[in-house]
Amino acid sequence: MKDYELSILFHPDLEMNLDPALDKVKKLIETNGGKITKEENDGKKRLAYPIKGQDFAIYYFYDVQLPAEAPGKLASAMNINDEILRNLLVKADERRVKIDEKASEEKAEADTEADKEEEA
Repeated sequence: MKDYELSILFHPDLEMNLDPALDKVKKLIETNGGKITKEENDGKKRLAYPIKGQDFAIYYFYDVQLPAEAPGKLASAMNINDEILRNLLVKADERRVKIDEKASEEKAEADTEADKEEEA
């Protein structure tokens, strides 16, 4: 499985109830054999130009691991979804993935040391 970064611009009217749309995306990723490693909601922002008649969108980012055949299936499924204004799936830079893994390991070690100091 390869690492990918998935960026999705959701319709701004979903701001109050984004959970069903997020569940659809999660289900789509998982049914195609993928795994979500990280997700981030960047909130509602103004677009540089209107997309499908909308001036705003809700930005959502995922780091996912997908098998070889999944990216095409995901793209075609998201392109016909009315809740998604735009999506972009790109292969993750392996250097960034390694840096993120190293940072998370260092954070875990620091947290463990902090816990030991609190106990003492």
